[in-house]
Amino acid sequence: MAAENIEEQVDDFPWHIGVYDAHCHPTDTMSSIASIPDMKAAVLTVMATRAQDQELVEQVASKHGVKSQPPDSAHGDGKVVPCFGWHPWFSHQLFDESVYGGDSKETLTPEEKQQHYKTAITTKNAQSLSDEDQDMLASFPDPKPLSQFIAETRKRLETFPQALVGEVGLDKAFRIPYPWAPDQEGQRNDTLTPGGREGRRLSPYHVDMEHQKKVLLAQLRLAGEMRRAVSVHGVQAHGVLFETIKQTWTGHERHVPSKRERKRQKEHPQAVHADDHQGENIQGQTEEVTSRPFPPRICLHSYSGSASNIKQYWDPKIPIDFYASFSTAINFAERETPKRSGIEDVIRAVPDDRILVESDLHTAGDIMDEHLEDMVRTLCTVKRWPVHDGAQRLKANWMAFVYGTGK
Repeated sequence: MAAENIEEQVDDFPWHIGVYDAHCHPTDTMSSIASIPDMKAAVLTVMATRAQDQELVEQVASKHGVKSQPPDSAHGDGKVVPCFGWHPWFSHQLFDESVYGGDSKETLTPEEKQQHYKTAITTKNAQSLSDEDQDMLASFPDPKPLSQFIAETRKRLETFPQALVGEVGLDKAFRIPYPWAPDQEGQRNDTLTPGGREGRRLSPYHVDMEHQKKVLLAQLRLAGEMRRAVSVHGVQAHGVLFETIKQTWTGHERHVPSKRERKRQKEHPQAVHADDHQGENIQGQTEEVTSRPFPPRICLHSYSGSASNIKQYWDPKIPIDFYASFSTAINFAERETPKRSGIEDVIRAVPDDRILVESDLHTAGDIMDEHLEDMVRTLCTVKRWPVHDGAQRLKANWMAFVYGTGK
């Protein structure tokens, strides 16, 4: 059946099946939160990213959070799954206490603060700062202890048993915004939650990659401890992102039976392989399933790498179940360019049971519903799925990613 005919065979979009946004940021526009109960989307997976929105996500989840598993929004169960995490764009605002005297270190002296930021951001000359560099460092907030943030996030995950860890990750492209300049007075949009870019001019400074990795690994380990899924951001860092996540599972690889072992298991189905423990098949180890150094599931959100790059995540030896989500806002922002052809190749490379849709929008309501419908239709066209079938598949995939359904 031609792709255009697949798309045309459904006149009414199947909202009744349930459409699940795997990644969005409505707390960046708090005035839009009131529209969530009236949205067509079944559930929004809402990300926290920085100091200013952790409590906001918690507040929204307290009011609109799902309560059952699987969620039943049709009967008033709520429409939000909260996610608590620290985004790589803001990771310089966390400091490693071990560098400054131990875990009890809650604040830094002015000299330590400057030293921290000189280490955590990449400047032209970190040891000889220009006046512009000095102004940049002075504009940064007092950094927060990394272990304190991890402890606070652990409590939030305990409060919300269905919560995920996110948004976390690595980003080589992002440049830190300058502070508001005097000539920009009055330009800030007061409807936006503070702390984001908010239209500020971008500086030439990046967050140091080693520092980003330290913050990411701490959050991945927490997700492993709490057995929560993770939503991961990766921009121009696909190789280093894979290698960083790999650090968490190294030594815990799944055993992949050889041809001889598969033949033996087929001939003797009652025989339990020595490496198959508690159904997880992880190198014969006997550690508790309730805590591991790696998360059980990870979604590569709005994935922007190549088709050949993403295939490495489905190596059967990897003990993490990887998913990939796509958005019109990021992946299909340019509709008629070679980039579209490339992203369609990526979508086709993702296994049918590991693909998700997202909006990645900062405003809830009708526009978020429109983006989700557009992405579902686009994905179904690329995958050559009837839209009703695609909606069912995507619903099952979201349930499996968030709850581990069927795992």
